[in-house]
Amino acid sequence: MDQLNAFDSPTTSRLHQAEYLVGLGVSVALFIAHIGEVRWLPAIALFVSIDLIGYVPGAVAYRRSPTKRIHKGFYIAYNTMHSLITHAALIGVWIWASGAEWALLAIPIHLFADRGVFRNSMKPFGLPFEPVPDEDFARLTRQLFGPRAAVADPSAAPVRSAVGPTR
Repeated sequence: MDQLNAFDSPTTSRLHQAEYLVGLGVSVALFIAHIGEVRWLPAIALFVSIDLIGYVPGAVAYRRSPTKRIHKGFYIAYNTMHSLITHAALIGVWIWASGAEWALLAIPIHLFADRGVFRNSMKPFGLPFEPVPDEDFARLTRQLFGPRAAVADPSAAPVRSAVGPTR
């Protein structure tokens, strides 16, 4: 990937994943080191709210949609709630209003786990809300990086890029 080609090779994708795994490790280590000081209700609420607001509504809409096309607002909600920028601002306001606390580590733990463990990232408008292999991207990846580079779930049917939000 570079500034003119916004995609990752399989190797750079794994390097990005490794960076998030390091962030996850540091966040979990700090959380465990201060576990006696964690306020559990805010920690759980912060951890769960990311998906309750950002993922669950879109996932339900996607599964209920016969065409698998859902409103763009679901993508925006997901990307906003899974943004390090959004949560840096939230953490900053939280610290300003009531002080720093170890429960706030629930946020980077969630986001770094999503990216490092589950390999989730922002949801592009031009693709389905849930991961489905795109045949055009798989073909491009094979052309650029070799026949073994495109890793996809063989049980999932490839789709064209035209499946995306309705508005």
